[in-house]
Amino acid sequence: MQTAISGNTFLGLELGSTRIKSVLIDENHAIVASGSYEWENKLQDGIWTYNLDDVWIGVKSSIANLGLELNTVKSIGISAMMHGYLAFDKNDNLLAPFRTWRNTTTEEAAKALTKAFGFNIPQRWSIAHFYQAILNKESHIKDVAFITTLSGYVHWKLTGEKVLGVGDASGMFPIDDNTYNYDLKMVEKFNAITKCNLISLLPTVKNAGEAAGALTLQGAKLLDPSGKLQGGIPLCPPEGDAGTGMVATNSIAKRTGNISAGTSIFAMAVLEKPLSKVYMEIDMVTTPAGAPVAMVHCNNCCSDIDAWAKLFEEILCVFGAATDKNTLYETLYKKALEGDDCSGILTYNYYSGEPITGFDEGRPLLVRRPDSKFSLANVMRSLIFSAMGTLKIGMKILDDENVKLEKLLGHGGFFKTKGVGQNLMAAALNVPIAVMESAGEGGAWGIALLAAYAARKKEGEPLDAYLDKVFSSEKGTVVTPCEKDVKAFTEFMKVYVSGLTVQRAAVESI
Repeated sequence: MQTAISGNTFLGLELGSTRIKSVLIDENHAIVASGSYEWENKLQDGIWTYNLDDVWIGVKSSIANLGLELNTVKSIGISAMMHGYLAFDKNDNLLAPFRTWRNTTTEEAAKALTKAFGFNIPQRWSIAHFYQAILNKESHIKDVAFITTLSGYVHWKLTGEKVLGVGDASGMFPIDDNTYNYDLKMVEKFNAITKCNLISLLPTVKNAGEAAGALTLQGAKLLDPSGKLQGGIPLCPPEGDAGTGMVATNSIAKRTGNISAGTSIFAMAVLEKPLSKVYMEIDMVTTPAGAPVAMVHCNNCCSDIDAWAKLFEEILCVFGAATDKNTLYETLYKKALEGDDCSGILTYNYYSGEPITGFDEGRPLLVRRPDSKFSLANVMRSLIFSAMGTLKIGMKILDDENVKLEKLLGHGGFFKTKGVGQNLMAAALNVPIAVMESAGEGGAWGIALLAAYAARKKEGEPLDAYLDKVFSSEKGTVVTPCEKDVKAFTEFMKVYVSGLTVQRAAVESI
């Protein structure tokens, strides 16, 4: 309690796909307290969205669940899901429901902009959503005065500043590697196509460590309705979950990379040199310090595992054998290690579309041969393999491009059960996977570190040097690929790729 009251702390808040999480760290970057609030996106009128009222309910609850009475902190950081579309008019009114990264309704716009820019514009990027709305001649377009992401929105309401960290901004519009700002040549091309002034609509880009405004009194009440939290606290630039994941795993230097696995799954590789050509499967984004990163992003990861876990939980409750959630997940994940090669059990975790494999919609599936060994171990093994399947397809491109990675650092809920997600991911990608003790805290801890960096960095100190000091005593484990599991996953992928025709038939028929 005393640490929090004294203000010698830094607060990180991340709005993820299933949880809004807050983390308070001390001057040694150790976690003092954490709180969370569970929420869920909804499919409304064909659009994956969250109600913005739920944003503030979740933020307040997450901070309240820290269990501490905060008067002040040294700095605050906001992180959230990247991409998507939040559009406001000149009076700050929301013009259309929040369109999240999960939507795959912008194929026409994404293809047109990719061709015009000579740069891959994925469907989930903010500029693709904006241009698609223009192509659709949506009535709200004429009133758009500001476009931002979820982290940019929360930061704006807390500080009054319409800014965005360069990492999150790189998921809105392409960034110039030399200026660490929006690529002005591409801006000019967009303006010529649409006859609009794009720069006037986008948040101002900020680099890690730069000043990004201070908490207003109104903003303080959005975080703490009791009024005990003081205004005037500085905030670091708001960042996307990809950037905070890189920070949380100290993966912002060249030849480093990380994997974030939760509702979605994505791998980040900090590049030594540009890729040889444009790939529709690869996002080109940046670290929070502006360095170029190749991102393989898949819309679906653990949602189907969660659905099956809820079913198993219900079965246990029916028989009066209820167990807590952590024990349930740990038991189910460990059961996957007992499986063989999935024994002909094929699952697809496609809750939403998956651009890497060419799907606009998803249908979660379980298909098996009549002679399959239909056991819990093999079902769980197939579910976990499926969570990595699309990522494996995208990562092959980086292998073909000879992108060198000494290891990948994993974080997110997929890696929480020790010795399961980490081991099977190493087999799937055939590369060593490291998981640190802080991996479960993920991006909320990462944005808290960025808040600390902004408040405490020495003149001219780069982010990677700061993080090297933070992680000098960080403990973790590194797992190398197991030959047996590599072989099993390779066999699974053969069936997985050929079975995509089944997934396509399901989308067309159901």
